[in-house]
Amino acid sequence: MKKITILILALVVFQSCKEKPKKEESATISANFSTLLDSYYEDGLKLNPITATLAGDHRYDDVFTNALSDEFEEKAKTHFESYKNKLAAFSDENLTESEQMSKAILDWECDINLNEFNFNADLTPIDQMWSTNLFMGQLASGSSAQPFATVEDYEKWMKRVDGYLKWMSSAKEKMREGMTKGHVLPKSLIKKVLPQLQSLTTKDLDKHLFYQPIKKLPEGFTEDEKTALTEAYQNMVSNKVIPAYQKLYDFMKHEYSNVGRESSGIQGEPNGDAYYAHQIKKYTTTNMTASEIHKLGLSEVARIRSKMEEIKNQVGFEGDLKAFFDFVRSNKELMPYTDPQQVINNFNAIHDRMKPQIEKLFDVKPKTPFEVRRTEAFRENSASAEYNPGSLDGTRPGIFYTPIPEVTKYNVYSDESLFLHEAIPGHHYQISLTQESDVLPKFRKTLWYSGYGEGWALYSESLGTELGLYTDPYQLFGMLGAEMHRAVRLVVDTGLHSKGWTREEAIQYSLDNEAESEASITSEIERYMANPGQALSYKIGQLKIIELREKAKNALGDNFDIRQFHNQILETGCVPLALLEDKITNWIKENS
Repeated sequence: MKKITILILALVVFQSCKEKPKKEESATISANFSTLLDSYYEDGLKLNPITATLAGDHRYDDVFTNALSDEFEEKAKTHFESYKNKLAAFSDENLTESEQMSKAILDWECDINLNEFNFNADLTPIDQMWSTNLFMGQLASGSSAQPFATVEDYEKWMKRVDGYLKWMSSAKEKMREGMTKGHVLPKSLIKKVLPQLQSLTTKDLDKHLFYQPIKKLPEGFTEDEKTALTEAYQNMVSNKVIPAYQKLYDFMKHEYSNVGRESSGIQGEPNGDAYYAHQIKKYTTTNMTASEIHKLGLSEVARIRSKMEEIKNQVGFEGDLKAFFDFVRSNKELMPYTDPQQVINNFNAIHDRMKPQIEKLFDVKPKTPFEVRRTEAFRENSASAEYNPGSLDGTRPGIFYTPIPEVTKYNVYSDESLFLHEAIPGHHYQISLTQESDVLPKFRKTLWYSGYGEGWALYSESLGTELGLYTDPYQLFGMLGAEMHRAVRLVVDTGLHSKGWTREEAIQYSLDNEAESEASITSEIERYMANPGQALSYKIGQLKIIELREKAKNALGDNFDIRQFHNQILETGCVPLALLEDKITNWIKENS
């Protein structure tokens, strides 16, 4: 017995000795992996310095990288290829579960970005909704992420503008190259870009967007500083910005307009089908085909129409659903406002109504403050409601922008669902909680995958009843209308880009199936034309989250806690949907 005991003790000592270097090795691997992720994030900020500004990191506020240059393309390719190779050196078996997810996300991120270079998206760098010039206009206003608090801030912005003007020049050359290769915007989109550019050719500095920071000079600046900055900005706007916009406007109005394509979808461009397949994967983070998505969209449209019929009957409307759409669109009782501030006030009132119920669904809430603002005038006519994230440190609030181009025609019927989507608990919760996480690596705090992000926001709309909203049948109809809007997107986006639909056919299909105004629908269809595939992400992501909630609820029964489910969805930040499904599946197993 003594020999056996001694042998066992020897084995225990031997095993413990073996485990110690393994733990040390594991710690080293983990540290090296963490360093890799941090390096990827830091190198990414240098590659795209405006990402740093948006995150509240002001080291690169004076830098604007010309993403249309050959130099940038080579740097970007090298960036993603090198990190993909470095990532391959780490075996999954040596990583924690969280590290494995980070590895899978980074691998996916490198692949999708590298694949983008196989197409010619850079030959159509300007459109009416998504392009860099519109975003730079927001920064130029002095009320967005670019800081204007110190003299140095003002000087940094002037340097950034110099880089941006080089991008504008490159954009014109890229579009000219696109003219020779069959990559041009549809004519209907060019018409929408022209007034946006023209508005920034005004010589009235007081009205010029890029001059607005001078009208907001901090009181603490000395008179000499104010004078110097005023003169510098007058020179910048008059002698640099206005001429650059005038040249681009003249080019697009005269040369480019003449060659704008008649086709509405990306099929009208060379290699359009392959590019659309890439866009579907990029935005939905799935391997679904255009045909599968189109079929799903038709099915969802039919399902939601039946729910809408119930609301129509509830309010006692006599007539078919299309007539009810027209009634809702034109109902003056749903257009009660005369002052844009009333629209803002209504959104704040919606927030107040739901506050008492939020604890029932969420036990973790963001610290980042939140505001509702009107969309800036220069882009308001072509803009949709949107959320702009706060800074990583929470010092800049998250902002829900809502366009109010004609306040007397502003229809309130979908405001509750819109607030849930863009604000709380939609994008504001999802993005702010990600940014505030003390667990996620930095690179995951600024990632954006539409399938997850927009899917969560659309899922949030379905929580209205649980949050004390949708007590009015028209607001409930608004929620169904918003969901129908996303279902219609599955049909019209794939129709435009894979089935040869025209802009007019897509507009008519939307008018037949949703209650949005024709002007709003036209703007939406042109949005899909400008960025193929993006509109698919909402419904695909929403359906996946609903599926996972039902799966967890059925498996866990009485142990299912909706707050814990929401924590599981939100704590990982933006991830491809397949990885989210794996996570929830593992969580269910651990709690069954």
